[in-house]
Amino acid sequence: MSGIEERKLSHIDLCIDADVESRGTTLLEQVRLFHEALPELSCSEIDASIEVMGRRLQAPILISSMTGGVARGQELNRAFATVAQKFGLGIGVGSQRAMLAQPELAATYQVRDVAPDALLLANIGAVQVRDASSAQIAELVEAIRADALCVHLNAAQELVQDEGDRDFRGCLDAIARLVSELAVPLVVKETGCGLGPTTLARLHQVGVRWVDVAGAGGTTWTGVEALRGSRRQRALGAELREWGVPTAAAVVFARRAGLRVIASGGVRSALDAVRALALGAEAVSLALPFLRAHAERGEQGVFETAEQLSEGIRALMLLTGRRRVADLRHAPRVIGPELQAWIEGRGSHAD
Repeated sequence: MSGIEERKLSHIDLCIDADVESRGTTLLEQVRLFHEALPELSCSEIDASIEVMGRRLQAPILISSMTGGVARGQELNRAFATVAQKFGLGIGVGSQRAMLAQPELAATYQVRDVAPDALLLANIGAVQVRDASSAQIAELVEAIRADALCVHLNAAQELVQDEGDRDFRGCLDAIARLVSELAVPLVVKETGCGLGPTTLARLHQVGVRWVDVAGAGGTTWTGVEALRGSRRQRALGAELREWGVPTAAAVVFARRAGLRVIASGGVRSALDAVRALALGAEAVSLALPFLRAHAERGEQGVFETAEQLSEGIRALMLLTGRRRVADLRHAPRVIGPELQAWIEGRGSHAD
């Protein structure tokens, strides 16, 4: 078994069984929406569907990038994709870095046969984009018949890993190259540390139009790495466990930068989702709740989780008097002081 395969299996096990969630906050709880006691709506009028990158979703939910490259990852991807097809959701596969070295691993990421209509996102790291040709990256997308490509940014996690990358030069130029040369939309995705104003402005400047903010407050990948590896890895992972821009602030920053936003990082409920949508996200993305549901109850658990989220979002739309997802941006709300401080940049030189 290769080092990448061992790491992938270790990550799955730790996320299922260990304490991998941030001890900090997404700040989504700082968004308080007003209850509309006279919504003047029928449940049948609530339309939670959205169009994302050419696909129609029946609810603004993506099952986030998690795994692939190992047999267990194949099982998980196919279970998630089956549910995504059933509920009209989106789905992302985990990093396809292993596929670059071993194209025969493509089967562990391929789900189109069980999810022919789902929005499907391929996934590769920015460092791998820098070191590969655009044609090689396009082959990863085409091999799984994806609708779009996530390029993930995970500098903090790589720094913690003993075997991780240390040179992040040239990644922005590589992303700019893909924007102009790739035939499908590009989504730049953080992996749990969020995206701040400067990063977002640079991404917008090179032509990126979609981001997945993956903010701090959810699964902490520096924390995951602190549970494995050497003494050095454990110490630095613990030091950086809560590092990052909270999810709610990152959503606001991304909208201000003129980008279309997928909100992830600690989205754990329909209420979290609706709060993120009210801040300007077009969809939300979740990983850990679906992974743990599968560990507990298999595909049925994933099904139930998707059902609860979808129903909860529709209920909250009605209770805020909003007929469509986009209408949530205009829902009356109160913003708490900590989130207000982040988005106003008080005490900083935010640019």
